[in-house]
Amino acid sequence: MLRRPKPTDSEADLLEQQQKFLTAGSRSVTVVKRTDKRRGDVEAQENRRDVVTIEDLPDQIPTLTPAPPKKSRFKNDRVRFEDEDPEERLDRHDTHISAVLSKIIERDTSAVPVYLPTFTGTAFPKVLHRSVVESEGTEKRPRGRKSIFARQIAAQRGNKEGAHSLNGAGIKDQSCGDTNFASLPLESMDTELSTTNVIDAVNAPLLVSGQGLGIANSAIETIKIHQENQRKLQAMSQSEILEEQRMLLAQLDPRLVDFVRSQKAQMRKSSESASGPGEQEVSLNKSLSNSTASALDYTTQAQETAIEDGQNVENENLAVVQPPITEDELPIKPQKEWVHMDKLEPEKLEWTRDPPPKKQSTKKAMQARFNFAGTLIPPTEDLPTHLGLHHHGEEPELAGYSLQELFILSRSQLNQQRNLAVSTLANVLTKARAGEYTSSLKNSVLSCLLDAGLLFLLRFSLDDSVEAVMSAAVHALHALLVSTDDEECLDNAFPWLLGTATFPLLPTSQEEEDEDDEGMDESMKLTIKEKEDNKTDPNVARQDVVKGFLKMQGLPRLRYILEVVRPSPQVVLDILALLIRIARHSTAAAIQILDCPRLMHTVVSEFLPGSWTLHTSQTASSLYGLPVALAMKLLHVLASAGRHACARILNSLGGKELLARFVVVEPSEMLLEPSEALRCSTEALKMFAVAASYGQACSLYKDLYPVLVQRLQSGNRPCASSEAVTPLELDRVRALLVLLTQVTHTAGCCEELQRGLGSSQGSECPPPPPVSWSHVTGLQPTVIGLLKGCVKALDNPGQMSSALVLIPSYLLFMEAYYSQLSQQSSFQPVHCLQELESLTSDVLMPLISHHAIQNMTSRFRSSSMICNPALSAVGWEVVPSLPGLGCSKLKTTRNLTGPNFPLPLPTALFHLLNTITSIHKGITKRFSSFLLSDSVLNYLRSCVGVTPPVSLTSAWILRHEHHLLYLLLRLAHKLVPVDPEVAKHASLFHQVSLALLSWLLPGSEHLAHELMSTMIFSHSLLPEGGSGEPEVAALAELQLQEKTLPGAGVLLHDALLHLPYIRGCFLTHLAHMEPAVLASRDRYLGRTPWIRSHLLPELTGPSLPSDWPFLPLISLYERMGFSAGGGQQVESLPVGSLESVTHCLQWLLVLESWREQALSVVPPVAKLARLACVFLCSSDLFLERPVQELMWVLFRGLTRPDRLEALELGSPPPGLASFHDLYSALLAQYEAVSFGDPLFGCFMLLPLQRRYSVTMRLAAFGEHIGMLRSLGVSLQQLPIPLEKFTSPMEDSLPLLRLYFRALVTGALKRNWCPVLYVVAVAHLNAFIFSQDAVAEEIEVTRRSLLRKTHYMTDEVLKNHLLFFRLPQQDAELGFSTYEQLPPIRARRLGSILGTEEKTGKR
Repeated sequence: MLRRPKPTDSEADLLEQQQKFLTAGSRSVTVVKRTDKRRGDVEAQENRRDVVTIEDLPDQIPTLTPAPPKKSRFKNDRVRFEDEDPEERLDRHDTHISAVLSKIIERDTSAVPVYLPTFTGTAFPKVLHRSVVESEGTEKRPRGRKSIFARQIAAQRGNKEGAHSLNGAGIKDQSCGDTNFASLPLESMDTELSTTNVIDAVNAPLLVSGQGLGIANSAIETIKIHQENQRKLQAMSQSEILEEQRMLLAQLDPRLVDFVRSQKAQMRKSSESASGPGEQEVSLNKSLSNSTASALDYTTQAQETAIEDGQNVENENLAVVQPPITEDELPIKPQKEWVHMDKLEPEKLEWTRDPPPKKQSTKKAMQARFNFAGTLIPPTEDLPTHLGLHHHGEEPELAGYSLQELFILSRSQLNQQRNLAVSTLANVLTKARAGEYTSSLKNSVLSCLLDAGLLFLLRFSLDDSVEAVMSAAVHALHALLVSTDDEECLDNAFPWLLGTATFPLLPTSQEEEDEDDEGMDESMKLTIKEKEDNKTDPNVARQDVVKGFLKMQGLPRLRYILEVVRPSPQVVLDILALLIRIARHSTAAAIQILDCPRLMHTVVSEFLPGSWTLHTSQTASSLYGLPVALAMKLLHVLASAGRHACARILNSLGGKELLARFVVVEPSEMLLEPSEALRCSTEALKMFAVAASYGQACSLYKDLYPVLVQRLQSGNRPCASSEAVTPLELDRVRALLVLLTQVTHTAGCCEELQRGLGSSQGSECPPPPPVSWSHVTGLQPTVIGLLKGCVKALDNPGQMSSALVLIPSYLLFMEAYYSQLSQQSSFQPVHCLQELESLTSDVLMPLISHHAIQNMTSRFRSSSMICNPALSAVGWEVVPSLPGLGCSKLKTTRNLTGPNFPLPLPTALFHLLNTITSIHKGITKRFSSFLLSDSVLNYLRSCVGVTPPVSLTSAWILRHEHHLLYLLLRLAHKLVPVDPEVAKHASLFHQVSLALLSWLLPGSEHLAHELMSTMIFSHSLLPEGGSGEPEVAALAELQLQEKTLPGAGVLLHDALLHLPYIRGCFLTHLAHMEPAVLASRDRYLGRTPWIRSHLLPELTGPSLPSDWPFLPLISLYERMGFSAGGGQQVESLPVGSLESVTHCLQWLLVLESWREQALSVVPPVAKLARLACVFLCSSDLFLERPVQELMWVLFRGLTRPDRLEALELGSPPPGLASFHDLYSALLAQYEAVSFGDPLFGCFMLLPLQRRYSVTMRLAAFGEHIGMLRSLGVSLQQLPIPLEKFTSPMEDSLPLLRLYFRALVTGALKRNWCPVLYVVAVAHLNAFIFSQDAVAEEIEVTRRSLLRKTHYMTDEVLKNHLLFFRLPQQDAELGFSTYEQLPPIRARRLGSILGTEEKTGKR
């Protein structure tokens, strides 16, 4: 057996033992496991041994290789230089203890007294027992969690301090001036009494401790200083104290003052908490009566409050400190049996007191307070306390809760308080949306709440575990986001023409400039989605409330509430209404609802079940398992967001089975409450109609054809029976007609799609729908019979309202049928013309001549949103981040839901008339009487010269009024060539069409294209061209034109001949709108397979800019201007640029001559800036003769006396930062390429008028003085009166010096620049001979210029400056002169020269 190595063994011995071990071949390790003697098999255990072997152990010891050296992570970061001294580097990185200790500065303890320890009779401290500590009074127990030993030590110290304070009682009882300092225990042997205790033993300062005085008895010296201060204060009066305090507060740093006050407040608070209630009362009374310092503190506080409020200090209510409540004052006496009421806690029982009395009334604005119903409580109203509206907040005497207090209460730990706060906020939101606070409160309640974080508060409340709080949060969100009036108006407008299309309820887009992206490459910039993802929740919610709610994961929480919590019926309805409002926000929001896991499956399975049982109770306790109309409405709103969303609903959510179930079953058989059953059936038909508007679910139409026809035939009951018909039944009939109208449009596209499949481009066309034209031909006779019955029912007063509601839907179906009929291969023209004549005679003419329709058209003007822009002013609070339609006020001012609203029926009637007159032109003239009625013509006249405001509150109703105007004008355009009476009003129709073109909103691009293609550039709507107007214009300007330039009459005549080319020019420049025009065309023409969505584009304003007649000039300037990359100007014009500019100027001439009202929306400065693009886009375009002729006429029209006064260059033109920037570019361009052109020169002279900014004149005579050499516009060529440049006198001293320098140096000569020469001479003459009292600098300059003028060698210029009289534009010089120097000027000149010179002659 080998021995163990010993410490004395050498390396050779160890190697020898290793060699013996390896040669022996014995095991290296032997593991012996001890037996468990608790078991019975001890002997068997002894015979078995556990052996642990190490496998794959090599025979030879592996060679020992050194580990890789460790590398420092900081070595590479250190910068070392070759010539650096190693010793300096060591000193710099020295971490020895001497480097630290050398900087230690000891505290000066020479003045600190030393106390010896106290002699005791025991050698060791007394042992502490738990019983002794727990038996002591709690009033002596220090605050905080301390050990038993620490509490015992603190109690001992407190006893000693109490003994010392008793020793100093005689000192406190004496006056401040007779204090016996010898009685102070300064030589005490107790080390527990520190300097602070000595100061506290007497009436000493709270802040000054005496440290740093450098004397032995610093505490005594501190007390002496304090007593001296007290004596000075007692010798001063109250007013002197306040005055000194004001001076101190004015001199001291405000932060230091706040620190001193905080220290005093802490000391006072600690002293009050340490003393008992009885001691507090005694000390408080003593301080109020005897302590001058305490009285100063209260007075100071009252004075600061008075200074802030702007009132007198003496009249302010001083801080009234009430003593703590006692047990006798409690309204309910505490009993011994009550838990934790054995000890009275005054601060917790203050709420049991009566509220303090109200303060005196003030004119200052006060904080708004609300009761639990959300009603605003006036500050003067005195409410009893039993209502629960009084609380101990900032103003306990006032009843009600402020918004801030409601926010605080909503985060309470008590469920009832949270529920009460959120419910009150919901009531406040409801009344704020209704506009009840607009006249009472200064600011917007909604804006204040959203800025304070209301959305986050409600989102947190949704996560509450208490169902009541959760329900209150849902109700508050419903009050914040949902407007029931808006939903009612949208539901009522659904059967109107294109009523299925709505604007998304998006906030007005505010483009924020991202400074981080400036200067970056396009590939490095963040996309819009990435920027949205990077925004924080508060930023998103501040810009868009709905988007912020979605970003905070609001949809999964609503799904949890519906699926797991299963709340009450009202909460379910609120959640469904919330989802509808979110779906109307945008397509993206609707897709998020569909993508939310299990949300829509829960809605469909729980609230649109396949079967249900009848509830016997009047009101169901739960809506789960019952059909809910709002759930079906949610489906049709989601389907309106896009055709793909509609396909997901029909296929993934079982939408087809739902439609079949709710369409087939009669409402009376649904086992539901009658009104809810009608709503479910109506919403199902609307969902079916939306699906059919995409060309989907048409196979379901074929399956349900018998049921639908039966329902259609039963639609005559409202107009045939004498029984009253509910609005819900009428809505159901109208929804059925919308469905049939959309199916008719889809069937009309079937042949076109089939032809597209057979062509080479068939792969690009959608597949043909399963419904063909033969499936809808049988509907037309039934609808015509029902329409005739409704027209006859107009004579029955009891049935008139129902007939007026249903007739628009019948007319729209007939229009869809005949518009698609003419495109079918089975179209029979002769038979169709006979049908149209019969329809006109039997239905349309009686309908037009009926007094109900006449009364409706007479209300066009009074109910028009265009003619009455004030109607669009909402009566409720508007928040930019939460837009709405504002239907609350519209319902009160105009009955949108009533049958007499003059918009849906006339629109549908004009729509049908335009369609049938396109097929049968012979019956067009029969409708001229309708168009020539006084009510229609007055309505059209009222539309001219009006600019209706565009916002979401007005856009949804403006869009339908635009449809009415467009259809009316289209019918008028057809009647003008065939009816002379209608042709007399052609000018009016053209003016309205021009106005309508600039009003059309996004989604109506097809109407804009049709207006420009047919009416805007129509010869028939420009009767001035054939009535001698061009000749009259030529005679009017006969004396105003140069012989080389043609008159305006010739140019107008030429423009009328080129109207087709002008139309082509503008349509070409609007080619970038082609995708929007095609999408709009598909929607207007009923091309259902191509419709992508029923959500219109985002509302950003009108489709076309107001200055669209200048569009070719602007486009050319943008193409030829400075490019974004190199900044170089392109010299060669694109092909056709001259023709494009010429056609644009011709159209502008037509508008300025005959349709001046159409350009009234464009400011004159914008017109001037747009025309200036002609000079900036090319170096020679303005020299072309057609451009020269048209520009001269337009410039003269722009500078007419009446228009010249309206030309304000101070305001920046639209699209430009300032007019001065544009003028600087024009100056540079004029110097480079003008060639002395008079037209260009007149444009340069126009901004130099005296009433415009002096900066442009300084630029012309300063930086660009070289342009004066070529600015040769004669006085006769200038169309602007010369007095505009010379009056009033120039008061800019730098400009006058530039005038004088330009004249003296020869840069400005009369033969070079006649106009500015006269201007400079006139202003200099008025300046040097002015007698007004001015500043010294101006007077010195005036004398200097006059003296220099007198000694001028140029006699001609000298005489012009001295003898100038008045400007005369028709004179040879441009001004008149004196024969001799007037006496007043001679005396002025003599006083300056110091001699009495005689007046001389020229």
